[in-house]
Amino acid sequence: MTTAPPSRLHPASPWDELPGMVQLLEPDGAARYVNAALAAFLGLSADQALAHGWHASLSAESRQALFAVLANQRDFEMPLQWRHADGQTRWLDCLARWSAERGDFLCLLRDETLGRRVLGQAQGQADLFRLMTDNVPLMIAYYRAADFQCQFANLGYARAFGHDEKSILGLTFRQVIGEDAARQVEPEVQAVLQRRQPVSYERTLAAADGTTRWIEVNLLPHISPAAEVIGVFVLVSDITKHRLAEQAVRDSEGRLAQFMQASTEGIVFHKDGVVVDANPPMCELIGHTLDEMRGRPTMDFIAPEHVARVSAVMASGQETAYESVMIDKAGRQIPVEFVVRTMLRHGERLRMTIVRDLRDRHAAQARIHHLAHHDTLTGLPNRMSFMEQLDHRLLGARKSGSRLALLFIDLDHFKRVNDSLGHLVGDTLLRTVAARITSSLRATDIVARFGGDEFMVLLPGLPGIQGAPGERGTDVEEVAQKLLAAIEVPLIAEGRPISVTPSVGIAMFPDDGDSPHELVKHADTAMYLAKSRGRANYQFFDRGMASAAYAALVMEGQLAQALERGEFELYFQPQVTAQMGMGFGALVGAEALIRWNHPERGLLLPNEFIHLAERQRLMLRIGQWVLQEAARCIKRWHAIELGVPTVAVNLSTLQFLSPGFIDAVAQVLPADGLDSGMLELELTERMLMDDMTEVKQRLMRLRAMGLSISVDDFGTGYSSLGHLKNLPIDKLKIDRSFIRDLPDARNSVAIASAIIQMGRSLGMTVIAEGVETAAQGEFLAAQGCDEIQGYLVSPPLPLVQFEAWVRERRAGREAG
Repeated sequence: MTTAPPSRLHPASPWDELPGMVQLLEPDGAARYVNAALAAFLGLSADQALAHGWHASLSAESRQALFAVLANQRDFEMPLQWRHADGQTRWLDCLARWSAERGDFLCLLRDETLGRRVLGQAQGQADLFRLMTDNVPLMIAYYRAADFQCQFANLGYARAFGHDEKSILGLTFRQVIGEDAARQVEPEVQAVLQRRQPVSYERTLAAADGTTRWIEVNLLPHISPAAEVIGVFVLVSDITKHRLAEQAVRDSEGRLAQFMQASTEGIVFHKDGVVVDANPPMCELIGHTLDEMRGRPTMDFIAPEHVARVSAVMASGQETAYESVMIDKAGRQIPVEFVVRTMLRHGERLRMTIVRDLRDRHAAQARIHHLAHHDTLTGLPNRMSFMEQLDHRLLGARKSGSRLALLFIDLDHFKRVNDSLGHLVGDTLLRTVAARITSSLRATDIVARFGGDEFMVLLPGLPGIQGAPGERGTDVEEVAQKLLAAIEVPLIAEGRPISVTPSVGIAMFPDDGDSPHELVKHADTAMYLAKSRGRANYQFFDRGMASAAYAALVMEGQLAQALERGEFELYFQPQVTAQMGMGFGALVGAEALIRWNHPERGLLLPNEFIHLAERQRLMLRIGQWVLQEAARCIKRWHAIELGVPTVAVNLSTLQFLSPGFIDAVAQVLPADGLDSGMLELELTERMLMDDMTEVKQRLMRLRAMGLSISVDDFGTGYSSLGHLKNLPIDKLKIDRSFIRDLPDARNSVAIASAIIQMGRSLGMTVIAEGVETAAQGEFLAAQGCDEIQGYLVSPPLPLVQFEAWVRERRAGREAG
């Protein structure tokens, strides 16, 4: 519809007389009339506010809501958000009456902004109060006195009784807490109402989760200005943890009382340093009764030298554990450990000390220390202890300018005693030697067992160099001689005398070294020199010896790599039959001899490296390689029909006595085997004497595998005819030392002839090695020697040359 100008519609409107702000609105929201108060409120003129001009002052949300209501053409009342002329937002309450006659709404508007602010502030305070009460660690409620209905409850209170903060409102306290609880607390409620004073009490509460809680309840009366109780504030605190703590304390004190009586360790309580209680083990430990201890200062029971430490711990109040010493009733000192705690007992703050007797622990520690630093068999200091003492004595010698002597003692052939008589006898011998060494020295000297059959002696406090010019130490030599004499005295074991001799190496400080390691190393080197010079003597270290030892060490390292690098090679020396008038006869075999093609020193013979291989236990691997290579050559020669009947291989003692030797031999044999006697093993006489039963078993197993057995260097050992006849031996080899002087030397003639006759009588083949002259060959053939070997026949030859030699010999014999 078209809106007429307001002046034409209402030249003098009766609405001007109405108080407040007034406007007439059509159903589409157009204003027919706006009074001066509303126009002023909007900051517009009356004409500007008419029609839709007033819309700009109404918020979008209010405008939308208003237009929706206007379209219904019914009376309404609603709040509207307006923008005031001052730019601030205001809330106006709009009361509208529809006039069907006029076709518009008469709207009376009232400013409610202040009321809304007050209401908002009140609601904010209420929300803040609710937030606070819901988060304090208390359960809070308010009951009206007239009917005991709940008017307020915080979340904690409502949930405690199975409600929320809304559902609990209007319920009586009996409905909330239950009839049984209501009867229980009725006297307390009446006391608040009648005396108008706060009341406090405790009770248990069955919580919603089924647990039982302890609560403390405070009832506070709400008194009106007329001095009447109009309500009661209820404040409830959950004191469960306090009651449980109290119960725990009571239980703890009960357990502590039981523990004190049952404990095997001493327990004492004291206050301000005065004993108030102690358990029976404490009294038993120091020999006092409880009555004798009570009331006495704790320091009366502490060793004087420990009083300051104990006093400091007590003064600090710290809870700790530490060692101390107590004094018993007889005045004896007892090492103890104190474990100190502060605790409440019977409501009183006391210091509790657990007292542990350390006597057994200290004895065990001393025993462990002794075992760690001493040899269990002899009781002497062990290697670790000796090295520590040596280091300490070296420091003292440097300061005083004195000298030290280090004697490295190794028992000669001690292994034979162990192997032949058993370890019990060996242990007895070691203990005896230890006692003899100790009794031969000064009290200031130090002796230790270094391990096995090795002992170490330290002679400190020797005169300085300036006191003994040009001498290695006459005093040291006297001690060495004394030790040699003492150790080699026979010992009666199992009814028969046994004895060992020592080899002694001596290193001097500062001449031969400045550190424990260096001195021990040099004394060890000197000891090996003593062994190389016949054993049962002493030798001083010298630098030339050290150089040789270093060279040997380098060679040991190279020797370990020689197998991997393929530096070893077999040479073969022919063995032939001995014949009268013809020099020698047919080829019967060859001895395989190892050579080392050293990368720097050229071709090395066995005597230049075999002793090093045996010291390093490399002899097992090297010996196995020799067997493998010899077996390979035998198979090759058999395949090409070279005609070498037998190949002899030397065995080392280490190799023959190793546990897996028989299996190692079996591994090198071809899968299809070798003809009997094609591989011959050479053993020394000494190897046959260690364990007769074991040696015989091994030889029998080797014979069963098709190998023949030869005794090398025969005549240099101590084997007897009875010994030899019981062993499966095929051949005796006369040592070259008996061949060298033939046929002129009477002794050599006698020995060689006897060996030949003995071998023939035992049915053994006899071969002589080292035959270099025709005269030697003629003599041996005349005496009945079966075979010969030596430079008269041929020197040892490498594989290719040996095969050529064999072919040449065979061709010559066929041509002849």
